[in-house]
Amino acid sequence: MFTEISMTNFKSWRDTGAVRMAPLTAFFGANSSGKSSLLQMLLLLKQTAESNDRKLVLNTGSIQTGYVNLGTAQEITYSDETEMSLSINWQLNSQTQVVIPSPDNSMAQTIDCLNFETNIHVESQKIHVKSLKYEQGDEFSVEMDRKGNNQYTIRISVQGNEPRRPSHRPRVYMRAEKCYGFSDEALLYYQDASYLRFLEFAFERQFQNLHYLGPLREYPQRAYPWGGERPTNVGLKGERAISALLAGKSDKVYDAIRKSKSNRLDARIAQWLVDLDLASSFRVEQIADSTLYQVWLKRTEESPEALITDMGIGVSQVLPVLVLCYYVPEGSTIILEQPELHLHPSVQAGLADVFMDCIKKRGLQIILESHSEHLLRRLQRRIAEQENDLSPDDAALYFCQIHDGESKLTPLQLNVFGEIHNWPHDFFGDLLGELVAAFDAGLDRKQMQVNGS
Repeated sequence: MFTEISMTNFKSWRDTGAVRMAPLTAFFGANSSGKSSLLQMLLLLKQTAESNDRKLVLNTGSIQTGYVNLGTAQEITYSDETEMSLSINWQLNSQTQVVIPSPDNSMAQTIDCLNFETNIHVESQKIHVKSLKYEQGDEFSVEMDRKGNNQYTIRISVQGNEPRRPSHRPRVYMRAEKCYGFSDEALLYYQDASYLRFLEFAFERQFQNLHYLGPLREYPQRAYPWGGERPTNVGLKGERAISALLAGKSDKVYDAIRKSKSNRLDARIAQWLVDLDLASSFRVEQIADSTLYQVWLKRTEESPEALITDMGIGVSQVLPVLVLCYYVPEGSTIILEQPELHLHPSVQAGLADVFMDCIKKRGLQIILESHSEHLLRRLQRRIAEQENDLSPDDAALYFCQIHDGESKLTPLQLNVFGEIHNWPHDFFGDLLGELVAAFDAGLDRKQMQVNGS
């Protein structure tokens, strides 16, 4: 799970400061206030980690491929700045824990959380790593610095001591690979630096477990192809949601009612569509012996069964969100942009219950950008009710705004009663002002009618 991120001189952010990440992290604010850029930093690192080109410092994407297309090197930096920094802290799971031998080989240290920071220089459409660093508190650190001509020196500290180098090995220069990795020469620098590869693996594994669903989901189809493949997620626009559902329909997921894993994936999705009052039944049916499948639903018990294309847009928009939340492996991180799009306010509120169920029962981390007051209000209510033992520490809520030409972030102060102490001005528009203006206009119009009679 990501526990903290920060960045300087990235897009509209001169400096975010340390941004605490929680099991549920939500960014609110007006359009073009910098919310998406916070998510794009993580997606930029993800597509860089997945790139096959180890000399490419940052994979800013393209129109055809990638999670984000951020354009040229100059377009990803704030104003006229030439240097940016990206920093993430995360907890390692048992599969990615790194074991570091002590300098005197007396004991080994297990790393279960990491801080990573990279400083990047941008000049004339070229990007190079100025420095990169991994560390766990004061116990362990690895730092590389650029000394010119794309050559770097490395420093390692374990419990305050530097590992020994064999006397017959001269100091060597090495390269940074991508924005987070070490070239083979780094392994020759110290007698035993094989754990450098495990640091890279921990970084890549963290982003492998990061899944993303964009705001513009695919329109419903009358038939969906599936050839038996098992996708890793539902696609950037939810285009693989039905394939994922078919591939994992027999997977056992946590059943909040029975408190067991006896509930199948397809049954859990069907139950949420009922709970959200979007359908009374849901099934995916194969067309004869073909590789095509159709999605059938009933709006109410008395309604005739209909294809998803004849049920309105809402079901097709929420379905990828539900499938993603219950399809990805437990402990994954999910990024969602405006999951509430095209949904009725009551369904928007219900999404908060979906997210809380996945956080508590599946160990997911959900990071989202939203404009939904209804989603936030349900979250506040559940915290006050202690639903699913949700506490204010389980949520990190932020308000983004533009001030003097740069994005600024305000952490919202949420207490155990579900109250936000520092509610920003016009957080969701001026609802009270609209009501007062409408009331005054109505009075004026009635007075004109009286005078006219």
